[in-house]
Parts: sequence; structure tokens; C-alpha cells
Amino acid sequence: MKVGFIGLGLMGNLMSANVAKAGHAVRSYDLNGKGNCKSAHEAAGGAEILITMVPDGKAVRKAVLAALPGLAPGAIVIDMSSSDPGTTRELGALLKKKGIHMLDSPVSGAKAKAADGTLALMVGGDAKLVEKARPVLSAMGAEIFHTGGLGSGHATKALNNYLGAAGTIAGMEALLVGEKFGLNPRTLIDVINASTGKNSTTERKIPQQVFTGAFASGFQLALMTKDVGIARELARAVGVETPYLKNTLKIWRNALSRLPAGADHTEMYHYLKKLRPPSRVAASPRERSPRQPRRST
Repeated sequence: MKVGFIGLGLMGNLMSANVAKAGHAVRSYDLNGKGNCKSAHEAAGGAEILITMVPDGKAVRKAVLAALPGLAPGAIVIDMSSSDPGTTRELGALLKKKGIHMLDSPVSGAKAKAADGTLALMVGGDAKLVEKARPVLSAMGAEIFHTGGLGSGHATKALNNYLGAAGTIAGMEALLVGEKFGLNPRTLIDVINASTGKNSTTERKIPQQVFTGAFASGFQLALMTKDVGIARELARAVGVETPYLKNTLKIWRNALSRLPAGADHTEMYHYLKKLRPPSRVAASPRERSPRQPRRST
């Protein structure tokens, strides 16, 4: 198939390479000058499928509108970014008026699975379009989940990343408490990973990023914060009260404001480590004095 690919960052570069490796003709473009095309319009020329893999929904809309004049009626736009479901549906409605179809297919698996083409894909949109695009999607993902209508893929991804973000905080906090208590951190993580508390942070992020000092998972803290924000807005839109989600977002936004620009999301460890517990307020005389027995009358 003829595939246009816009967005050649760390993930997009690996994903587009796998599409080409699978035998599809790939025309690619990136704002930073990467790719074999000089514009989004050129990358979209003659494409049966146009893929976007850019930072957010605003960037997706800008890229797709720039590419639109090069797309023929019947082409399929697949947004594989982590975008807002509402924005995706609005863009899908606009494209439909032009005779262009749309799917949303965010991914999970980070750079390791992007490299070997084994990402998990969460695809929202018409089932017939999903089947038509499957040969291209299969070049990038080993597991393809049809999540429902357009925008459902992005909603699923936001909720998944919220859980990942909450687990990252919990895992890092457990590590810091254990270290302060005097536990061997590697033994602690081994025990957790053999027990019920394990999650992706204890299984991969702490051993591969924190213990090694790498802090280079390939997923920026700013993007994680954005995804948790999308999950929070989704909760508001459907009228579900989510106090834990609200507090998780607050922590990520605080970390984003205090860590260097471009920080990896695993550097949440540095933010949490620098936090200081609130000073204890001295007890008032009333609180310090022993309770006097009541006099009988």
C-alpha cells in the first residue's frame, strides 16, 4: 500500500521503518527535516493511508490540514498519536465532509516494541476501515484491539497511561521509603515483582532506568502529564468523580514545573526524592496537657 507518514520522532521513525520493511511504499515527512518528502502535502500525495505520529491533537490537526490537499477521496487518515478523543472526533467529522476516512490508533509499548514491531494498538473507528488498514497496522503492532467508534482508541490510551502514571508514582515512592528505611533497593524490587504489588514501573522502569541512572525510556514527562490531563478531562466529560486521578494529575503537573524541559517521565523519581515532608507543628498546651477527669456533681 502507499503510505504517507508524518512525524518522525523516536517512535515515528521506528514505526515508519517497520511499515517500509513490510513492503509498503512510504513517503515520510517531519517538521525537523527528516523523511523523504519536503512537506506534509507531498507525503500525502497518492497515499491510501496517511499516518500521523506527533505530540498532541493540535499538532495532528495542523499536520492533517496541511496534508489534506494531497489526499484523494477514500484515503484513510490514522492518528497514532496520544490525542484528545473530542478533538479526534471533530477532525473526523471535518474529513468526512471531504470524503476522507479516519481512524485513531494510539500505541503502547515504548521504543523497544516500536523497534521490533510488536506494539499494542488501540484502534477506534469503523470496523471495515480497520480491516482495510490492517496490513499496515500489523507492520507496527503485534496486538490490534478494535476499541469502538472514532475517538475510543484515544480514550483507551489516556486511561491506560493514567494507570501507568499512577503506578509510576507509587513505585517510586515505595522505592524511596524502602531506601530511607535501610532496605536493599534491588531486593525490595525483586520481592515486589514476585508479589502482588508489581507493575510496569517495578518490572521495567526502576531496574532499567533508575538503578542504571539512565532515565532515558524515550517517553517525556511532558507527554505523560498531557495524557493524564486527557484522562481527567474525559472523566469530567462523562460526569465521573475521580479524586485519585485528580491528585495524580496534580503531582505530574508539579513535577513538570520543577524538572528540566525535556525530562524523561522516569525522572519523576528525582522530583519525589527532592520533596520534603511538612514540618511538624508543635502541639498546643491543651494538646500536651493530660486530660483532666470530669468532676461529678
